[in-house]
Amino acid sequence: MAADWVGSVVSINCGETLGVYQGEVSSVDHTSQTISLKQPYHNGVRCPVPEVTFSAMDIKDLKFLDFQKRADKLGSGQGAATQPGLTQAGRHDHSTKSTRSHATGGSAQSSSAPITILRRAPAGSSNNKVVTQATPRKSNVKNGGVGGPTRSKDSECFGDGTDNDLDLDTDFDFEGNLALFDKAAVFSQIGGNHGNRAQRPNTQAEQRPLSYRHDENILEGKPVTYRQISVPQTGGREFCTDSGLVVPSVPYELHQRLLAAAERWGLSLERRLETIGVCSSQMALTLLGGPNRLTPKNVHQRPTVVLLCGPHLQGAQGISCGRHLANHEVEVILYLPNLVRMHEAVSSEVGLYCRTGGKQAAGVKDLPASPVDLVINCLDSHENPLLRGQSWYQSAAEWANQNRAPVLSIDPPVGQEQQTVEAKWTLSLGLPLPLAARESRVYLCDLGIPKQVYQEVGISYQSPFGCKFVIPLHAA
Repeated sequence: MAADWVGSVVSINCGETLGVYQGEVSSVDHTSQTISLKQPYHNGVRCPVPEVTFSAMDIKDLKFLDFQKRADKLGSGQGAATQPGLTQAGRHDHSTKSTRSHATGGSAQSSSAPITILRRAPAGSSNNKVVTQATPRKSNVKNGGVGGPTRSKDSECFGDGTDNDLDLDTDFDFEGNLALFDKAAVFSQIGGNHGNRAQRPNTQAEQRPLSYRHDENILEGKPVTYRQISVPQTGGREFCTDSGLVVPSVPYELHQRLLAAAERWGLSLERRLETIGVCSSQMALTLLGGPNRLTPKNVHQRPTVVLLCGPHLQGAQGISCGRHLANHEVEVILYLPNLVRMHEAVSSEVGLYCRTGGKQAAGVKDLPASPVDLVINCLDSHENPLLRGQSWYQSAAEWANQNRAPVLSIDPPVGQEQQTVEAKWTLSLGLPLPLAARESRVYLCDLGIPKQVYQEVGISYQSPFGCKFVIPLHAA
């Protein structure tokens, strides 16, 4: 009769402690009161051992899952006398003892005995069977005691506990489990059903454009033309900006023609003086330390600037610079000789400068004996180089050389050797003049002359200033 059970698929409930097992019956032993399942599942998870053996005293409930096979056996009259708890539909009797007895082919032992599970060891083990002694299940009065028909709410909600008696010494076969999923077959099936859709992401990735950084241009730029200014007459020297743009020098005569054309179109001398004053004062403020020096907390250490100006147009440019410096809380001292003949622009600029509260000195004796922060030199004139021989010029130049303060020259005449005051910085206007190559650092000031005005005097011009009004120039 035990052979009738072999091959049936059953579900064995061993209680809350051991859990529920499903599998195909491989053998039933009447002598030892055991039943064995091959390819078993424990609580829905495949067991790592090929076969599990149960004792009759551990089985709380037994169900047949292979309904069609069991119904055929009952219909043919096989096993009907020994299976009173089963019907042709595969249902079992609610009597746990009856089901347990028929499952083992005899009467079960007392349920108070320890629960024993006999399991076959994995392949390669030295022992054929492993015996695990489990703790007897405690009586639960609330749920009807051992083997009661009702289960606790926690067990129904969360399932059986994790304290199962599986062979924890056996390592889980990760590679074997991963091999169960045939990715190639799945993707080939997807590709067969949907064409080449599986390969489409790779194609899109190849056609995707390259990514760019925040400082890169996504548009294809034209080749950069570094020579954007061409002049009909060169001054003999060329300079370049920090970005590599070439800025040629021009002769003094061409420079004067450019300024005259700008005046004809409305860029008057007063407007040019104001532009030069703003740009040169901004450069001077930077040389003095900028925001690190000129702060409200540093009013007791205001920088001191001495302006050395002559009675000509270059002197008027320096006075305009001094007025803006005084407006920015710089202590300015203007040196201007008391001469009868002065340029008209000098008189108007001096009147504005006096309204700032800045100091004025008519002689060298009124200038500071100690070093100052900056000296701005505007003593030289393009039109009258003979002024260098007068006493006021020589005394002012001698004072500047002995003061040991850095010197900024604004619009000096051609030829650095003609100046008696050595400058550390030189500021040119519009386009540079061919200044002699010395230690002076050349800067260029934007006068705001329109492009077509440059074209009027034969200069092809494109602004090299970018976002600034004063840029440094380097020897090309």
